[in-house]
Amino acid sequence: MTASIRTARWLALALTLAAAPALAASGPPPGFTLTDDADLAFTSPDGATRLEQYMKDNGDWDIKWQVWARRGEQMTELKPEQDYPAGFRFTSDSQWLVRMQKTGSGAQDLFLYHVENGAFVSATKQSLGDLAWAYFHSRPDTHKMKLDYHISANLVKGTEEAYRWLGVDWPNSRYLVISLSGEMDKHPKNVAVKGLADWKCRYDLTTGKFDVPKLFAKGNAEALRWEIKR
Repeated sequence: MTASIRTARWLALALTLAAAPALAASGPPPGFTLTDDADLAFTSPDGATRLEQYMKDNGDWDIKWQVWARRGEQMTELKPEQDYPAGFRFTSDSQWLVRMQKTGSGAQDLFLYHVENGAFVSATKQSLGDLAWAYFHSRPDTHKMKLDYHISANLVKGTEEAYRWLGVDWPNSRYLVISLSGEMDKHPKNVAVKGLADWKCRYDLTTGKFDVPKLFAKGNAEALRWEIKR
């Protein structure tokens, strides 16, 4: 074998390793134990990926959770580490995964992952929830709304069936429907709670862009006026 051929093969191997997501042969670090709650285990539609959630109790109510995706003998951590367990939904082709992550009392964020080189990795630099809120605040009809607490981004059910229950005929594994909610500190004295309730938008997994289909228009208008009077 000539030196040039050996060099080319080593270069190809190096590029392959550099492109592959970081895999951990040993899985979670010491101190993290696999939860026995069956509701916190999720399997992709194709059966290739199983999500496992591990907990570490540091005492004094300091609990940390890690999520690991197991594909065969390989395990990949789905970052970031959090203070609460999470829920998950896959797309029907098992290539996309959304993490529904509680972040506090009445608050939730979303994280998006995609299969690359045989493992799930983060698909966006910011959380999907933050991107949805940025879109909300960029719109002329919603940019002035200021929310103070119980700020939540939720994934509407239907990812595996392309939201057929909404009466739409969207391509499989193409869109995510996200619902945004939150509450305000300031409101009239005769109002107990005021804010945003179930404002929906759609995220295109192919283009990485948001939009609001017409079928959400009426519900979104009501979401902007949501309040509970005393």
